[in-house]
Amino acid sequence: MAFFKKYNGTADLRLLSIERWAWILIYGGLLACVLSYFMPAVPEGGFSLLTACGLLAVALGAALIVVRSRLHGE
Repeated sequence: MAFFKKYNGTADLRLLSIERWAWILIYGGLLACVLSYFMPAVPEGGFSLLTACGLLAVALGAALIVVRSRLHGE
């Protein structure tokens, strides 16, 4: 008897696309934030556009995970 239930994914294409987009946004946003760290600083001392877009992508990905957790498959 396994302690954790094995997750084989879903057959519903709508739920599958939500899962894929969530992780694409999270990892892409984190990559953008890391890359913006190595770019020259903005003279005004504010966030660069790349950092802001990266953080927005991470927030959208996290929101998609919450949305996906509330949807039920077949």
